[in-house]
This record gives sequence, structure tokens and C-alpha cells, in this order.
Amino acid sequence: MSGMAELLMVASERRLLRALDVQFARMVATDDQPALMLAAACVSAEAGEGHVCLPLAQFTESLLFGGRDPELARQLWMMAGEPDWQTLLPATEAVSDGSLARPLVLHQKRLYLHRMWQSEGWVAQFILKEASLAMFEPDRLRSVLDRHFGQQPDNWQKIAAAVAITRQIAVISGGPGTGKTTTVAKLLASLLELSSGNLRICLTAPTGKAAARLTESLGKALQRLDISEVEKQRFPAEATTLHRLLGAVPGSQRMRYHAGNPLHLDLLVVDEASMVDLPMMANLIAALPPQARVIFLGDRDQLASVEAGAVLGDICRCAEAGYSRQRAEELTRLTGCLIAGNEDQTAPAVRDSICLLRKSYRFDASSGIGQLALAVNAGDIRQVEQVFTAGFSDIARCSLSRREDYQHLLDSGVAGYQDYLLQLRQGGQPAQVLEAFGRFQLLCALREGPFGVMGLNERIEAALQNKRLIHRVPGVSGKWYVGRPVMIARNDSALGLFNGDIGIAMNDEEGELKVFFPLPDGTIKAVQPSRLPPHDTAFAMTVHKSQGSEFEHTLLVLPNQFTPVLTRELVYTAITRARLRLTLYADHRVFNKAVKMRTLRRSGLVERLAE
Repeated sequence: MSGMAELLMVASERRLLRALDVQFARMVATDDQPALMLAAACVSAEAGEGHVCLPLAQFTESLLFGGRDPELARQLWMMAGEPDWQTLLPATEAVSDGSLARPLVLHQKRLYLHRMWQSEGWVAQFILKEASLAMFEPDRLRSVLDRHFGQQPDNWQKIAAAVAITRQIAVISGGPGTGKTTTVAKLLASLLELSSGNLRICLTAPTGKAAARLTESLGKALQRLDISEVEKQRFPAEATTLHRLLGAVPGSQRMRYHAGNPLHLDLLVVDEASMVDLPMMANLIAALPPQARVIFLGDRDQLASVEAGAVLGDICRCAEAGYSRQRAEELTRLTGCLIAGNEDQTAPAVRDSICLLRKSYRFDASSGIGQLALAVNAGDIRQVEQVFTAGFSDIARCSLSRREDYQHLLDSGVAGYQDYLLQLRQGGQPAQVLEAFGRFQLLCALREGPFGVMGLNERIEAALQNKRLIHRVPGVSGKWYVGRPVMIARNDSALGLFNGDIGIAMNDEEGELKVFFPLPDGTIKAVQPSRLPPHDTAFAMTVHKSQGSEFEHTLLVLPNQFTPVLTRELVYTAITRARLRLTLYADHRVFNKAVKMRTLRRSGLVERLAE
């Protein structure tokens, strides 16, 4: 083993790299290529942390491992020969400009894994494509929009619909309560009318929970629309997960639908698009028919995907320049809303396919949740403090500095979950119990430790047992009991369960313990515990796992020591999961530092959209 390989192993032992990163580096580079070995390990590690590429400007000794181990970084840098990456990398056989099949790609001074570079290129090419669409007659389109959206002069939902109807690919982003689902319902009604009903529509979301929510909320919005029963029948009955839509093959990365076998649809609506990572987005666009319309919905300020990339956020950054003057004039004619444009020739063309919804209909000036979300999103610590001290009844802040504070947290968890357990004890039906469970949720930033998912699940289970709200089932593995909530951790398309799906263990009519899951179509699926794919107890879940969900009461727990996973986007996402009430357990210094810390996902998508 070379000196570089030994040092990389040391980095792995110190958890600065993964064993996978070291293994990849040794596969790509020989022992006499220490600099290449270091570069390969680092770009692999970047992908593991959610970054799409490694900009050479940030590949320096002082920034190696985020500055966490400067002495080891110095040793690695010297072993690599204090390299000039722009000169060294193109001279190696493992690196190409993308025109050759090589494990690494150097593009515009950014180093990529070949798969990431390819996926990013496909997404950029797709977003920028100018496909010809049949343009509806402007006066008719204006009339249809007026009927569904009204004629107010400042209606961003109406503008969003006009953007989507006049573009093959559109992005609609907005925070909680801005009416994304209402907008889509009216938009689909408008498109169906304009297309005389000849439109095959599919709805999809990244997780089962998000798909179920989209199905439910769109169904409610549909009932409020002033359209005929015949027109309502043309709407899709339910949303499906991306994995189900694409036909994910169990145990592999393959999809049933791809460029050679495209999906059968004319219009695809993708909800919670901020959760869609770069590789999945590439799989999705590859499976679309050439003339299909796509509408991406989401909140650009939420957490980015768990895997690599922040596709929605990157695309929405292009909207900061505003609409082009020509596009603004077109949208003004189609909506009656006065829209300003500009002549910025350097702005990406995709800006004309984006609409940012600006008004929240759920949270107003009297909502502490809404005001706190705005303050956190702005990174304004002073405003955050003013919100907490303003006396809002829907938000509460609790300390975690004393031992009794932690017990208070556990008591709050028990109080939050006792309703569904009492319903279960009183013979409630699975649908009722599942609905009751979904009203309250404890969210964590971490997986491990006393403030993480693992520790809190164990302690809340023990507290519920002490209160005799749960008890172990005789003859069944000790982890199972009536009332146990579980979250699926790995897709199992054969069973019809996917990552993020939540079920509750209950006795069926024969008295046998089953786990009951709500499906996107509103039905309930019962599965034997032994048949479940990998899963976790779900009294506590990470903020990442909560995306696409809403709860009447959300309880957020932050660790009492700062860690890099605590970011503004994580706090904002957690806050906006709460519909009626939010309780925060955190050290105020840790909370404030998290609000100041922005998530930065390194990618080249914005630059490629501007090329």
C-alpha cells in the first residue's frame, strides 16, 4: 500500500472519508499517482455529502475535510506534491472532458464523477430545450384563466398557471400555504378545457407520504372547482411515487421506463420536487415522451434531497433575474396582472419558465409559525427572537439546558402520541388510528444520540410503557407491540411499500398482528411484520424524512451541541411541517447558529443553464 493510500485510510478511520471513497480512489489511481488518488477520494466523498462536483477553486489544502484536520490535510497535500489540479488532472487517463468513458470528468474547472457529470448534463439539456408546443389562442386562454382564477390584478397563482400552460417545462415554487395544490387543480382544469379533455395526466411525488398528501389535497381542491362531473372524471384519481411511476426494479438501479420505453402520458406533475436528487431527476426525464409537458412543484427553501444535488433550488436561482421583457408582456396579456420585465441579456432563458408564489393563505400576520418561518428563511436572528417573544399562541420554545428539560421533552412526546394509542385501545379502525397518529410528530436533526431518532424512539417507547399506553405482545419478537409505528427505510416495489411509508402495528379481525399502511389511493394495506423490508420505529423521525408531510402539531428537537447538519434549511423545513402548532426544544445558541448556517450544495447546474 502506498503512502497516499495509508494516509487516506487514516482519514477514513477519523471519519473524514468513507471506506468507499478510499476504495474508489485505489481503483482509479495507481500507487505512483498520489495526487490522482487524493482527487478521486475527495470527489467521491463530495458525492457522499450531497455535492454533485468538486470545484477546483475549493480543492485546496486549507479547505480539505472542511478544515477539520489541518495536520492530516497538510500531510496529504505534501504527499500529492502540492498539485496544480488544472494542469495535472487532464494529463491523466482517468480524467476526460466527458467525450471519453472515464471515471472522472473535468468540466469548467469542476471535477465530477462521470455519472454525476452525465446526469447534470442531461438535466440541463432537458430544462433548456425549446420544444414546439401548440400555443392556445391567447384570447381563449385569457378567458379560461379569468374564469378559474378571477381577475384580481396581483394573482401569482394565475401567473403560475399561465407560465405552465405556455411552456413545455415549468417550475412553480412556493412556501407553505401559498396554494401550490390549488394552483395545480385550476391549472389542470384549464388545460383539460383548452385541450378538449384529450390529455393523459400523471401525478407523482418522491415518497408515499407525499403522494398520499398530493392525492388528498388535490381531491379536496377539485371538489371546490366550478367544473362539471364529466370534467372532474378526467382528473387523475391518485398520485404515485416516482419509484412506482418509473417501475423501479427491486434490488437494482434499473427502471422499467426509460428512453427506450417511455411513459405513456401527456402531462406529468411532480410534487415536492425539492426532494428529487440529481440521479433520480435524470432517470425521470429520460423516461418522458418527447412532447410531454412537465410541471415541477416544490419549495425551493426546503432541505435539498438526501442524495446528491439540489436541482429545484438550482433551477429557481435562475428566477432571481425576473422575467424577460417579452415574457412579462406576454404574461400580462394572458393574465391581466401587471408584470415587470427586464432586458438582462446574461440571465438564463429558463427564468421565463419559473414562477415563485409569494402570498401565504395559511399563515398570516397572526400566525407565529408563518412569521417564524419567514424570519428563519431570511436568516434574521433579531426577527426570530421578536417572533418568539411576541406572544403567539401557536409556537412555544423550551430549553434543553437542564436534566429536567429532557424529561419534559419526553412527557411532551407521550402527550402527543397518547391520542392515537387511546383510540387503538378503544377499538378504533385502522384508518382512524393512522389519521390520529399523523396529527403529531416529533422531529430530530440527528439519527443517533439522546437528541436523535434512535435515542428518542427508545426513551419514548419506555415512557409510553411506563404509562401503560403500550405493552409487548406475548409470543412476538420483543420489538413488536400493538401501536408500534414504523417507517419503511428501503423500497420494496413487489410489496408495494417504499422509503418513507409509515404504518402502525394493530391486530386484524382474526387477532393476528399486522402492520397497516395508508396507500395513496386512500386504501389501507395490512402486512405481516416478518415480511416488511428494513424499517425503523417512527415516534421520532428526521426532518429529512418528514418532507412531504404536515402535522397539526410538530415538536422539533435540536441537539445541545452544534453539528454541521444543523442548517437554516433544516430548521425552516421542520417549522413548515407544522400546520397548527409548533414546539421547539433547543439551546438558543445552537438554534441561532443553525439559522445562520446555509446549506451549500456544490454543482454546476446553474452555470450550465446559463451556458
